[in-house]
Amino acid sequence: MDTKVKYLLSLDAVRERAKLVGNAAQDGKLSHFDVHEERLSDVADFVTSLIKRDYGPDKFDTIPPHGRWQHFEVGNVPRIADVIDEWKTNGADDKEITRRLIDLFFVSVLLDAGAGDHWRYVEPGTDRKYERSEGIAVASFYMFKDLAFTANKNAKAPTVDGKGLEQLKTDVMAEGFQISDSNPILGLETRADLLRSLGKSLLAQPEVFGKEGRPGNVVDYLLKTTDDPSALNVVVFWDILQALLIPIWPKDRTVVNSHSIGDAWPLSTLKTQPTSTASDDSSYIQPFHKLTQWLAYSLMVPFQRILGIQWTGTDSLTALPEYRNGGLFVDMGVLSLKKDTLEAGLQASGGDLPMFKAGDDVIVEWRAMTLVLVDKLYGMVLKKMDGVHLTMAQLLEAGTWKSGREVAAKKRPQTKSSPIIIESDGTVF
Repeated sequence: MDTKVKYLLSLDAVRERAKLVGNAAQDGKLSHFDVHEERLSDVADFVTSLIKRDYGPDKFDTIPPHGRWQHFEVGNVPRIADVIDEWKTNGADDKEITRRLIDLFFVSVLLDAGAGDHWRYVEPGTDRKYERSEGIAVASFYMFKDLAFTANKNAKAPTVDGKGLEQLKTDVMAEGFQISDSNPILGLETRADLLRSLGKSLLAQPEVFGKEGRPGNVVDYLLKTTDDPSALNVVVFWDILQALLIPIWPKDRTVVNSHSIGDAWPLSTLKTQPTSTASDDSSYIQPFHKLTQWLAYSLMVPFQRILGIQWTGTDSLTALPEYRNGGLFVDMGVLSLKKDTLEAGLQASGGDLPMFKAGDDVIVEWRAMTLVLVDKLYGMVLKKMDGVHLTMAQLLEAGTWKSGREVAAKKRPQTKSSPIIIESDGTVF
């Protein structure tokens, strides 16, 4: 693989390029935002107060890593625990249970781009109503149990396989997500296309996912890559995920030397900074790989909880540059749009909040600054935690993501939307 492409697909590139954007911010050279870093201490106080409110004084060790697992248990309903008990009763061992959770988490995370402000999901057999990430989690959970993602419709236990995804019909997705004119979701067709493409990519890599293209087979493959069955390396896992997922993203994404590079975008701000690579177009691309990182964070958890496996190299993962983490800094005044950019966004939306497309320069700059600011915030929060250590995954879960959501709900109770609206195609946020 081309060395420039390989670099842009790496985790190192995500943080290293974002640091260059952070340097531009220090020099006052951002294209679209003004930074009011003196307000970051207020954000640190707020985030710390939420963590202590929800887990203090003696439950900090129970903070889960940021991942999909807890979304399935929204409403304090132990859906995952219950289904694991059911599988155990029917004879599944720990390795097979982990495979099934990987199957479920894989499709659920890839469906978990922003649902929009109007979609809701009513849990079957109940009057419980869920929205956004948790709603998508519960909807995908029931589709999984109903064998929507496998070609074997007579299976005794739910799994996911390449043919089942490849043949998935959009109307099956619409039914599973309870879509109607009065209950629309953003990007339904592109979400279905994404899963169909995932099916093809799984089937194209039988050495990892088996001839049936089952996501859960990565459990067996990864265990073969280590001499220590109690530890796995995040970077090895990352390369497997990138090889699988890069081919499935929409074809209008950024291309370098004829290679698609997924969630990575040209950014004008990088042109103001010296880079360690030759000054060609690849030097001005900011990678994020947000959904892949969200998937990595999520898939690591079943390995830990079911198989007792620890992960090395986790420091290479970054914050997730999405609208809750990023919205926190806008809503609390650390970031503000420059006048011309704000006016353009308001004109595009025709409303009170600015709106842009996911690939617009302003959104790419916002996401890069989100990475920079969460890294700074992480150190500030740790100093306020009275000696309690949190991982980045725990900060995201109990701190920044939750804080971003709570501030949005307070400021915009009707929609709980981000302070900057993103025209999403269902495959980025």
